Amino acid sequence: MYAVIMAGGKGSRFWPRSRNRLPKHLLDICSEKTVIQETVARMLPLTPPEKILIVTGAAHARELIAQLPAIPEENILIEPVGRNTAPCIGLAALVVRRRAGDEVMAVLPSDHRIGDEAAFRRVLAVAAEAAAQGRHLVTIGIRPTGPETGFGYIERGQSLARRGEEEIFRVKSLREKPDAATARAFIAQGGFFWNSGMFIWRAATILDELASSLPDIHAGLMEIDAALGAPTEAEVIAAAYSRFRSISIDYGVMEKARDVLVIPGDFDWSDVGSWDALWEASEKDGAGIAARSPGNLVNVGARNCLVHSPGKLVALVDVEDLIVVETDDALLVCRRGSSQHVRKAVEALEAEGRNEFL
Repeated sequence: MYAVIMAGGKGSRFWPRSRNRLPKHLLDICSEKTVIQETVARMLPLTPPEKILIVTGAAHARELIAQLPAIPEENILIEPVGRNTAPCIGLAALVVRRRAGDEVMAVLPSDHRIGDEAAFRRVLAVAAEAAAQGRHLVTIGIRPTGPETGFGYIERGQSLARRGEEEIFRVKSLREKPDAATARAFIAQGGFFWNSGMFIWRAATILDELASSLPDIHAGLMEIDAALGAPTEAEVIAAAYSRFRSISIDYGVMEKARDVLVIPGDFDWSDVGSWDALWEASEKDGAGIAARSPGNLVNVGARNCLVHSPGKLVALVDVEDLIVVETDDALLVCRRGSSQHVRKAVEALEAEGRNEFL
């Protein structure tokens, strides 16, 4: 099995730690390792380094090579411009097919946190087995812990098989991110999972699905396929990407496909999409304080706060529900529950042309 790790995006919700040159997956926000290093490490018991592909942009390629010395440099696939997940996955599928024929590939985001890695690998192995047995598009659904509006949802259909502790279901429908009332209805009805953004399929299967659902993108991918390994490869990729529309694999392929399977995942998953999500996923002391550098914190009556301050001492006095993030050149203070709006601060800096802070 190949692993394809999608490492794009700016991660503006993690400003001021995340910057254009160092988005979330290149940061050590969850542990002493960076997020991409954690993602690769959890795959190594299943997949050797030479079968791990990282798809990224040119601005981050050198840093990825430096952070992941075990991954062959030729496995860092560079997109000339971001066009969402469908072209990204198509490009990786071409490389997998060129190197290994119709092998199974697991497509994974670069920036998720998984608590029970053994359980994750067990589910992924079952998904790979299911994908290898036919032309199935397999995804992993996360059992919801509440009516979250920030994720898409997967509605399960009939049960097809059980492999040990894991059960495989047909997918009845895929739903876009719902409003709060719809999310509550999904939870009350049951049979819905959060869409994790993890997909498992054979390389030829996803290329055929792209040909059926997104023929314009598939045509460009075929031009790239003909140029792989040739002196004109980079030029052809750039030309194709200049024509690609930006479209996700969910909207472009998964919602139209007929043979989609889902395996529920119970492995303490978080997409760590904001400072609030990091607080939720972090270990906290008896006062609900999550601090990356506890030695840099003095707490006098504070509760339920997140503090990221590797360089300066932070004293919290009689405050609650705050996010405090310090870097050499910026300080963020935000009420917990509002960190999704941090991107608005980034947008304000962009509008003012203050690029030294971006």
